Amino acid sequence: MKRGGQTVRIGLVGKPNVGKSTFFAASTLIPVDIANYPFCTIEPNVGFSFIPSRKPCPCKELRQRLEQDGRSELDDGRSGSICNPRTGSCKGYRRYVPCMLVDVAGLVPGASQGRGRGNAFLSDLADCDALIHVIDVAGTTDSEGNPTGLNATKEQAIEQALSEVTFLVDEIDAWILGLIKNGWSRGARRIQAEGVKGFTQFLQERLSGLGATFPLCQRAYDAFAKNHKDISAPWDWTDDILTLLASSLRKQLFPIFVAGNKADLAPEGVIEHLESLLPYFTPCSAETELALRQANKADYIHYEAGSSTFELNREQTVSEAQRKGLSVLSERVTKLQGTGVMKILDEVLFDELSRIVVYPVQDENQWTDGDGNVLPDAFVVQNGLQAKQLAYKVHSDLGDGFIKAVDGRTRRIVGAEHELSDGDVLRIHSK
Repeated sequence: MKRGGQTVRIGLVGKPNVGKSTFFAASTLIPVDIANYPFCTIEPNVGFSFIPSRKPCPCKELRQRLEQDGRSELDDGRSGSICNPRTGSCKGYRRYVPCMLVDVAGLVPGASQGRGRGNAFLSDLADCDALIHVIDVAGTTDSEGNPTGLNATKEQAIEQALSEVTFLVDEIDAWILGLIKNGWSRGARRIQAEGVKGFTQFLQERLSGLGATFPLCQRAYDAFAKNHKDISAPWDWTDDILTLLASSLRKQLFPIFVAGNKADLAPEGVIEHLESLLPYFTPCSAETELALRQANKADYIHYEAGSSTFELNREQTVSEAQRKGLSVLSERVTKLQGTGVMKILDEVLFDELSRIVVYPVQDENQWTDGDGNVLPDAFVVQNGLQAKQLAYKVHSDLGDGFIKAVDGRTRRIVGAEHELSDGDVLRIHSK
């Protein structure tokens, strides 16, 4: 884990004109410039996507308990939800939690050498916990992001998609390589004098601007040493060996997940082939997701972000052109079994980054804060986080003065080292 904050930060990367900004807009509903030319995005767009938690909001249990106590006059305006989210929302006991997205300017080959936006692009990634690499699986753009105007064959689309995956990894590896080569002789001397610990500290110092921690660099070096046991002493390492080290560091610093955008336009067989080759690959159609969410916002349809279906709002009058457009969207979402946009965000956040959602409260009986708000806070935290660590995330004073915590469900007192589980409700007692 690189960052100490509560909010997960995911970078959207890829070459120009693959649909990154459309993916961003579809995920956040923040209007951005979307255009069919390279470097439409110059400065990174930053916004929040709200992703439903895996487990139902605890307000479902609370409502059931209150109804059993004879309090059945509760408002049903949100399909049963009775919590008061300070951030995000809750409907039908689905709690939507924030994830920060950073839409970075398009990357072109040679960025590590200064092409395109060069290091400015790469620096935009520094604080990201993970990267979603948006690629064009329809083969509609060339290596620079320029529209080809051609109908790509299956083979052409696959070749172009795989080249996009390779070049991103190569550029980030080259960037990290440049950082660790600067002062390399000093790093080699440190491993001679201080051993692996000193060398790991050197790596952490060189990569601190990218959010590198000592444990992260230790894991990267251990993996590198395990996979390359027969290499020479560090002071004799060539650029090829240093590139292998840079690659190991990149995997820890920037785990990459591939979003195969324009999947609805891909030639037959492309998606299946890429799924067999790429371990972290999700087909998607950002354009479809954006259109569905905009239609839902305009009240033409009833659509839940990430769903594989939607319903027409029978109370709304739509034109023939709008009806045809909605029919196309229906065909796309049926073909893809969803749009893939929320699916990859969910998988990155909860599976690959191992996040859970916990609910700190001030009243362990009513599950409220000091003002009587029900379950106002939903914190997205690392799986395995301990009670005292949660206290620090709520407020440093709570952490410093931590006495105990109380499980809101069982009323059981737990200590500082108690590991939290997904969906926990916790009251923290502090001096």
